[in-house]
Amino acid sequence: MSLTATLRTATSGLNAAQAALRTVSDNIANVNTPGYVRKAVVQESLVVNGAGMGVKINGVERITDQYLQLASLTAASDASRWSAVSQYLDNAQSLFGNPASDGFFFNRLDKIFAAFATAADDPSSTLLRSQALANVEDFLTEADRINSQIVALTDTVETRAAAAVERANQLLDQISVLNADIKRASLLGADASGSENIQSQLLDELSELMNVRIAQRNGGGVDVRSAEGVLLAGDQPAKLTYVTSDSTPGYITARAGGSTNDQPIEIVSGELRGLMELRDVELPKLYDQLGEFVSKAVDRLNAAHNAAAAYPPLSTLSGRNTGLDLPTAVSGFTGTTTLAVVDSAGVLQRSIAVDFTAGTISVNGGAGAAFTPATFLADLNTALGGLGSATFTNGALTLGATAPNGLAIDEGTSQKAGRAFSHFFGLNDLIKADGFSNYATGLTGASPHGFTAGDPISLRLSYPDGRPIRDVTVNVPAGGTMNDLLNALNNASTGVGLYGAFSLDANGVLSFSGSSPLNATLSVNSDNTSRGAGGPSISQLFGLGVIERSARAGRFDVNPALHSDPTRMSMGKLDLTAAVGQVAVRPGDGQGARDIAVTGEVNTLFQAAGALGQVTMTLSRYASEFSGGIGRAAAAAETRKASAESVAREATNRRQSVEGVNLDEELVNLTTYQQAFAASARMIQATSELFDVLVNMV
Repeated sequence: MSLTATLRTATSGLNAAQAALRTVSDNIANVNTPGYVRKAVVQESLVVNGAGMGVKINGVERITDQYLQLASLTAASDASRWSAVSQYLDNAQSLFGNPASDGFFFNRLDKIFAAFATAADDPSSTLLRSQALANVEDFLTEADRINSQIVALTDTVETRAAAAVERANQLLDQISVLNADIKRASLLGADASGSENIQSQLLDELSELMNVRIAQRNGGGVDVRSAEGVLLAGDQPAKLTYVTSDSTPGYITARAGGSTNDQPIEIVSGELRGLMELRDVELPKLYDQLGEFVSKAVDRLNAAHNAAAAYPPLSTLSGRNTGLDLPTAVSGFTGTTTLAVVDSAGVLQRSIAVDFTAGTISVNGGAGAAFTPATFLADLNTALGGLGSATFTNGALTLGATAPNGLAIDEGTSQKAGRAFSHFFGLNDLIKADGFSNYATGLTGASPHGFTAGDPISLRLSYPDGRPIRDVTVNVPAGGTMNDLLNALNNASTGVGLYGAFSLDANGVLSFSGSSPLNATLSVNSDNTSRGAGGPSISQLFGLGVIERSARAGRFDVNPALHSDPTRMSMGKLDLTAAVGQVAVRPGDGQGARDIAVTGEVNTLFQAAGALGQVTMTLSRYASEFSGGIGRAAAAAETRKASAESVAREATNRRQSVEGVNLDEELVNLTTYQQAFAASARMIQATSELFDVLVNMV
């Protein structure tokens, strides 16, 4: 080997050792720098014509493990998802209060029952009546407060989700810019590890917001894709958009750089998945179940109050808007009910027995006269004679007695959709609702649907994660029955038939069920239908969509007439054994109040809501199941959060063991490269000395 070749070999070794020493120095200097990944020089033997000519440096590389990086990103994404869910479910749980305190929401129902039990012992006491009403009002006010704050939590979550999408767009933009920087450095043979470290930190932050797939690019940098493979960051960033409305689930779309098309993408983990799950699933389950619980509690209290009688008797019984026409409302009733006209002292003036099964109305025990749903109002007015009147306006039945008389009702065995006659029409409700809250309409497939022909309802079918499948607009069919309306809704081409079906149960509850394999969910985009002039829409009458469900628990108030005059409360019962001229309603009778006090133990049909399917149980049992379910959901989210964070820590630790700087290892490398530098320097010195010897010999 010539002296020149020897010098070149030694010089290459010297340069390689210097580069390695700089790299080791960088590693040691950044031992505590967050996100720093240790690096090493890439050395290669330099061979010329089959002979070794030293070593060359092919660049500096970061010491990473792609599998551990992806595992860490996935674990961090799951941890962020459950952290968000746990945080807000814990906030929602706190709205109901401490189960060990008197202020616990579900304890307030027991206070109502206790107050009416006390009032039953002294039904003439205005103070006890007022206290019972105050407890009812307290329960309803708390329900409204909790419901409003759950809805407010939903708005907060939506705002945070929008902010997360905006941050994700910023990260994707920065990742794409760094891709260009890394590629440029690689082409020039420069050290790109600084840009790669910054990009790695951005990817870590992005993975906490949403799930992504990472792939290394040939020229350096990374491609970032969604779960289904949509390119989010590469040469250009995609633009993410959070698409949402008050009535439909939210979802994320991506518009690739240079494209004009927005493509919905699947978000399966990360903070965004947790926030969207809260907004569209978890929090709606809470206010839906709260609405079901409160509406059935109100329904039971109203059922008992409608079956009771007031003293002094009420001159007017004003019903609620049923959303139905009178013939449809009356159709389907079975059993009997009794309407009594009594004077101011409770003496019976006239007894009217309505037998819905037989279709007859009898007066004072006489022979029954036939009636039909179409003639019911006229036949009832005939039976009242000059002692009272019945009217039906805007879906509401009103009964009145001529002064100085009053009215009392015994519900008897009358029944329709789980409610007795007076209860169904809300003639003597203890609690009034601002809107529709009981979706057991009593309609059957053969009932006329009553909605204006041609009116449209727009429905959205979505995947369980919120991505839209299809929007359909269904026009109300002309005339016809509920079966005709169901057929229009379930039509395979113009309705929801390809993805699920609407059905009407025995109580007239309309519901949608998605079919496999898509298991689509349904929401209401808009509803311009109307049942008769000024009547309710399809979504209002049947409680379809989040707009209706989210307001349900806050629609109730104590009957204003009772609030202003507690003596109008129905605390007694109509005595059916009394004959005309005998006392039928007595002062001091507390049987009606006692019936209200035990409504918590009456079996009630609850529709599927929240974590519970359709069940029949007592109010007290449902309250226990509901409160327990809230706690279980929050605890389960906390457990999943802890588990996900544990996995994320383990994945991060393993990744750090590969990527992190080990001072002991770096000190060994430092010694090694120092010795290599010294050896190369000694080789140069030896060559110089040999050259001097040769020169002197010449």
